[in-house]
Amino acid sequence: MFLDAATLQYSNKALKNDLMYFQHVYDKTLAQASYFIGCQKAGVAAVIDPKRDIDTYLEIAKQNNMQITHVFETHIHADFLSGARELAAVTGAKMYLSDEGGEGWQYEFAHEGVKHGSQVMIGNLKIEVLHTPGHTPESISFLLTDTPASKEPVMLFTGDFVFVGDIGRPDLLEKAAGMVGTQDKGAEQMYQSINLFANLPEFIQVWPGHGAGSACGKALGAVPSTTVGYEKKRNWAFSYGTNKAGFIDFLLTDQPEPPKYFAKMKELNKVDRPLLTEVPTIKELSAAELKAATAKGIKLIDTRNKQDFEKGFIEGSINIQGNNSFATWMGWFVSYNEQFILVASTSQMDDLTRKLMRIGLDNIYGFVDAAKINELSDAPLLTSTMVNISDVKANTTAEIIDLRGVAEYNSGHIPGAKNVFVGTLLQNLDKVPKDKPVIIHCQGGDRAAIGYSLLVKEGYTNVSNYSPGMNEWIKEGQAVVS
Repeated sequence: MFLDAATLQYSNKALKNDLMYFQHVYDKTLAQASYFIGCQKAGVAAVIDPKRDIDTYLEIAKQNNMQITHVFETHIHADFLSGARELAAVTGAKMYLSDEGGEGWQYEFAHEGVKHGSQVMIGNLKIEVLHTPGHTPESISFLLTDTPASKEPVMLFTGDFVFVGDIGRPDLLEKAAGMVGTQDKGAEQMYQSINLFANLPEFIQVWPGHGAGSACGKALGAVPSTTVGYEKKRNWAFSYGTNKAGFIDFLLTDQPEPPKYFAKMKELNKVDRPLLTEVPTIKELSAAELKAATAKGIKLIDTRNKQDFEKGFIEGSINIQGNNSFATWMGWFVSYNEQFILVASTSQMDDLTRKLMRIGLDNIYGFVDAAKINELSDAPLLTSTMVNISDVKANTTAEIIDLRGVAEYNSGHIPGAKNVFVGTLLQNLDKVPKDKPVIIHCQGGDRAAIGYSLLVKEGYTNVSNYSPGMNEWIKEGQAVVS
């Protein structure tokens, strides 16, 4: 049966102090799951794969009169900056991290190393370590037994190994971090690891590290958990049997583009780095301070929704909306050694700062209030040039640029459109002409808004934005090619 994303509830209050406490903590912005598990009798708890804004776990512990004594990680993460070290520093908890994977895959700071077969007790709760390489060489999963309730394990925390309906991708190290040859080896290891998984009891609940929307797989399910038995029946990875070649081919085909920041996460999660144990308060800048900062080349990121940006934006600003994809796109276009300024409402700043913390983008120079945007620039605000579907069909001389990913483009695109993925647009400006009309689009407009602002910042004056994109194009029955 599926459990909801909150605390497990027990009807027998007399047994409460002998039972496990469990809470699923989900960051929908990165589709990332972490877990708080505790022994109520001993008053101790562990957190698995914590996010960096650790006050969430401290509050759960406080509300339940528990002390966080253990912190576990399933692997060296690529998609978010782990809060394991922050949580350990604040609580005094011990970190239990993988010592698998061989040379080059060891954490470079003090921790308690664990390997396949290692067992750790958290009060009455037993954690057994399974080495499940494939996504990464050091990847481990945690098999949990609630010893007062059963002698058999009840939960498996798989990290980026097995998801609901999918498995972890083994190509990230090669595509995001440039480790040539690692994807083929990883695919081989993943084939072996899923065979290990398939031999576990089918009733075991599976709690993965990510849900739908994560770039760590290509078809992740939206429900928070599953079971070993369900995945053996419904997950594509278990349908290939002994056909290892077919399994590997499907696993490596059509994986989404890994965000640019993934390589930096691999580095920061492995090395000794500065800690940030509280969510910082960001300074609001005056118009004069904004002018001085942008004159020095500090990037201005406008986090307003795309419709507001279209109506008026400061020259040189980049529109990255402050929605659930904010951190991911910031990781594409802001480097870790540069400062930046946000255009945002004051009420948004705590949320946006947390989102950026979670991928280690801490160099926020300040913010300016979006409500005051008309007062912030000496020059008139710019407006976006927008076109509709009739304009696209009528303009036979324009270069149409499809900003979606390669797999999306290959699945069906506007006839004659050229594919330039928005994440790599700045590295492919030679594919966007300046001497003829250009119409850009994506699926539903968010990526096109980013692309439009980037091109205007780069001096393009010939670009129009077809914001409804492929959603409208297909809905209206227009021709597509693949």
